Amino acid sequence: MNSSFDQIIQSEKPVLIDFYATWCGPCQMLGPILKEVKDSLGDRVSIIKVDVDKNQELAAMQQVRGVPTMMLYQNGTQLWRQSGVLSKAEIIKTILEKIK
Repeated sequence: MNSSFDQIIQSEKPVLIDFYATWCGPCQMLGPILKEVKDSLGDRVSIIKVDVDKNQELAAMQQVRGVPTMMLYQNGTQLWRQSGVLSKAEIIKTILEKIK
């Protein structure tokens, strides 16, 4: 996953990564919100979900301490990072502010 993760974050298209766990209540709330974000932004952003239990090494490398944690990357650079659940409007506003 690490090499594919590196390839994913090198994308010119912004990539929102959602580190989540299946047992996490807030993570389950965030899932449908991210779907709405994707529906609103379409091809302007990619959204990738990463299960921290299945990708513990990657989560450790990214210093994910709590779930959900979202990270926004573009061209290999982390533009934003936030733990917890945000509204669709907050996520979209943040993405549009951060991307070039």
